[in-house]
Amino acid sequence: MRRLAAVLLVCALLAGCGSTAPPRAGAGLWHGGRIYIATGNTTGVYYQFGGGYADLVTKHVPGYEARAEATGASGENITRVATGDMDVAFSIADTAADAVTGKGAFEGRPQKVVALGRLYRSYAQVVVRNNLRVTKFADLRGKRISTGSAGSGADVFAGRLLFAGGINPDTDIVRQRLSLPETTKGMLAGTTDALIFTGGLPTPGIADLLASAPGQFSLLPLDELLKPLSFRYGTVYGAGKLPKSTYDTPADVDTIVIGNLLLVSPDMPDQLAYDLTKILFDYQVELSRVHPEGANYDKAGAVTTDPVPLHPGAARFYGSG
Repeated sequence: MRRLAAVLLVCALLAGCGSTAPPRAGAGLWHGGRIYIATGNTTGVYYQFGGGYADLVTKHVPGYEARAEATGASGENITRVATGDMDVAFSIADTAADAVTGKGAFEGRPQKVVALGRLYRSYAQVVVRNNLRVTKFADLRGKRISTGSAGSGADVFAGRLLFAGGINPDTDIVRQRLSLPETTKGMLAGTTDALIFTGGLPTPGIADLLASAPGQFSLLPLDELLKPLSFRYGTVYGAGKLPKSTYDTPADVDTIVIGNLLLVSPDMPDQLAYDLTKILFDYQVELSRVHPEGANYDKAGAVTTDPVPLHPGAARFYGSG
């Protein structure tokens, strides 16, 4: 819709100016030189990282102007790239795998997206209200739990995590599908008992929540759920820790980690895909200043996007195609 409006506006301007109208900026470039980047909730890492990435693309890819857009994250992002409404998208790896294989939320509807690379890892973070005396995952039964924006990678993962813990997300809890900003407001107001979210460290919204109400919330350990998750979904999930320095917790918290992918349309020109991939590594120091997770990826790991194929332009950058 955004692109159609832009095209109609250009056509109207050209019609009004006659055949002597000068060529518009970006003429001859893919999508007129405009690159829209689908990120996530405004208090999540995708949005912060994506904003910094957009600035670098605008500055260092000649002729192009990039803009980061707040979205409902992975599921929405994939659909919008596949339909051409967005050009670049962040996605958690499990949702991207479902999308290209036509499984899960994309059952029977495989999406045409490819990857520029695998980036940092997301960490599963389950925050609970201390006054509820929830000390283990099974204690979440019957609680009001936000699982993230509907269709987001966090929402998909939360459903899987709850099932792995023996909790039916549709019948055993009061499921709230809220964005992260809405979730943290609910946690502070007492209308939400717990949240399940996946994101890089620190996740700004969670950091703000814990800092604004010291002693009122805790992070649950999740290591016992890795085995049932892996049994059903394979090696897409791994073991990790939330370092105590991240949110000033008493100790490290065992958790589950998932990779993140940067996705584009297979229709993107090879040279542009090459340039966008190159930005990730040529200016990695700058991205790490935008968010610490900008330092947590490398070329060796970036090519491991299976089952999502690499864009040929990205493969050329990594020297594998």
